[in-house]
Amino acid sequence: MARVLLLGWAAGLVGAGWTRADDGPDLHTDRDAFTPATVCVDPGRVLVEGSYVYIDNRTGLPTNSYPELIWRIGGTEWFEWRVGVDYSVGTQGNVVTSVEVGELPLAGNTLYESNILYGFKVATSEQIGLIPQSCFIMEATTPTFGELSGTAPVATYVLGWELPSRWRLDAALRYAYSEAETTWFSRWGPSAVLRIPVTERWEVHGEWFGTYTQGLPVDAARPFISPGTHYLLTKNLEIGLRVGWGLNDTAAPFFSDAGFGWRW
Repeated sequence: MARVLLLGWAAGLVGAGWTRADDGPDLHTDRDAFTPATVCVDPGRVLVEGSYVYIDNRTGLPTNSYPELIWRIGGTEWFEWRVGVDYSVGTQGNVVTSVEVGELPLAGNTLYESNILYGFKVATSEQIGLIPQSCFIMEATTPTFGELSGTAPVATYVLGWELPSRWRLDAALRYAYSEAETTWFSRWGPSAVLRIPVTERWEVHGEWFGTYTQGLPVDAARPFISPGTHYLLTKNLEIGLRVGWGLNDTAAPFFSDAGFGWRW
């Protein structure tokens, strides 16, 4: 993890430029999809994001996660601070959002967990030809209640390209070092999303993502396909919905995620 953090800082220092979050009608929320936005919040601005997530786990009780609240605070044009809180209850840690939770055995134990999130996001490059726009996110989540108590570091690298007609293709790779009932393990989260503006206020997207554990007694691969949409009620207020379906016998059959983004 020290190497990941060092690489993230180095990439931020050599970044050639950045795109401002105020460019265009999009708020560039990170909760809009599993794949975060490649844009930092502008200096002096705050973007608050939150959502309610329902996961229909394949075994045991469903998972409910809320408010998945995060404050993104603009520091400079290429750097933002991130602070958040969340509470989740369910049978499994089927991660379908950017909030990292623990993992319990497939026997059906119930996981109650509240945690705080803190970290930063740094712009690392702007799009120049085939060179993508990109950013690096370094966070940690610390449980404040529940069976698990270890702080989990989470590193994410995001890159993307703006296409003709303002379509956008983004991809990301997330790595988390998480706590299970008896051990620690790695969780990898690759993803790719195609974002398509329908009007100046309305956007739809289609996404593939997955979570893959490494180091558990029984590792799990959980791929998903997920369409979604968001709509700008005002210049600074967005609402959105995405749903998804698991693509194998380990992933949750269905999930839904309804949320908002509010900038001031």
